[in-house]
Amino acid sequence: MNGRVRLAAFAGLSVAVLGGSTAYALHERADNEARERTPPSVPTAVPSAAASGPFIAFRHTGVDQEYGVVATVPLGDPSGARAFTDVACDRVDATATTRSCLRTGRGVVTSYDAFELDDAWAETGSAPLPGLPSRTRLSDDGTLVATTAFVSGHSYLSHGFSTATEIRRVGGESLGNLEEFALEIDGRKAAPRDRNLWGVTFADDDRTFYVTVSSRGRTYLARGDLETRTIETVAADVECPSLSPDGTRVAFKQADRRGDGRRWTPAVLDLATGERTVLTGEERSVDDQLEWLDDDTVLYGVPRTDAAGVSDVWSLDVAPDAEPAVLIEQAWSPSVVR
Repeated sequence: MNGRVRLAAFAGLSVAVLGGSTAYALHERADNEARERTPPSVPTAVPSAAASGPFIAFRHTGVDQEYGVVATVPLGDPSGARAFTDVACDRVDATATTRSCLRTGRGVVTSYDAFELDDAWAETGSAPLPGLPSRTRLSDDGTLVATTAFVSGHSYLSHGFSTATEIRRVGGESLGNLEEFALEIDGRKAAPRDRNLWGVTFADDDRTFYVTVSSRGRTYLARGDLETRTIETVAADVECPSLSPDGTRVAFKQADRRGDGRRWTPAVLDLATGERTVLTGEERSVDDQLEWLDDDTVLYGVPRTDAAGVSDVWSLDVAPDAEPAVLIEQAWSPSVVR
């Protein structure tokens, strides 16, 4: 092939690629414009309704003009009308005084940020994330916030994934990346190069937290201390812990490697006895950090298989054979404010 033919071929290919890219961009723009004209298909309420009592905050996932926006429903009426904020988040957590929002900023250069907000959903501070938002949790008193981001890989199913988990004082300084804390695995000091930590949940004492530790293909529940900057494992095969309201149990997801793929099953661990209850009534894979609705019920998000980008929040009693039920349609990342 001579130079002129190669040039012509390259030009033709460029036109084809450009035309395809332009067509895709136009199609995506048309889809976005159509979505932005579509009102929510669920009952809605005025935003001030969220301030009237306990509520559940979550990310709305209906394919409509409020997609990705945080909404709230009364704790006593989860299936009732939802009040939309003007805040969009990939992940959200809330207390009575503070909100945490992880967000992906899509543009010429993609950005990842963690935002702190007050009880009126007004931004009070922000910090950059080193990668794709994954998890966030606040302490019950709203003074501490934890964030987890994927530095490489896009999920816990990715080979060679890496996370960065940080705890900060709300409105104040960082307490550090948890990989910098002294680590003990099974009672022995350890500093494995492949360690990853994610999914923090706080105890009610301003210093103790629980977190997932992963190394050499094994995951652990670990207890951390902010004053001593130490982390020690307390149980194996635990991911994304969530401390119960009474502080006695941890709900988590447990890897189940039956079959060709990998899935996660929800489970509960009694911290005093070490007794583990696998919630076998949920047969789907639950890739989420569970949230406690009350001392007997957990919540989690499950993506729909027939609608891309849409998920629902399900509830499940912590009895072994209890069956799950939809609690909030078109929702993700639930946070209970009592």
